[in-house]
Amino acid sequence: MKIARVLLMVLYMFVVGCGTVGKDFDSSKITKIQNNLTTQLQVLDWFGVPYKEGTENKYTMWTYQVDTWQAIGEGQSKGLVILFDEKNVVKAHRYESN
Repeated sequence: MKIARVLLMVLYMFVVGCGTVGKDFDSSKITKIQNNLTTQLQVLDWFGVPYKEGTENKYTMWTYQVDTWQAIGEGQSKGLVILFDEKNVVKAHRYESN
């Protein structure tokens, strides 16, 4: 009897289970970003601290990303990657979502 309850509880958790990775950000502000004009401080003001920081070819790269999934239904994903030049100005950026 206890095994059946445990199995039912596990099954229930699987059916209603969901998860999130990353940190949500306001994607409506992406249109404000202009290559060779927008500064790192402006990006920080609009989107907050990035989910990930790194470098690419010695340039600073910030990533804003959130991924959600559900056991039933389709998950959602959106990501913004921004590359800054040596003067901390946006060199390039890319936004993707589903």
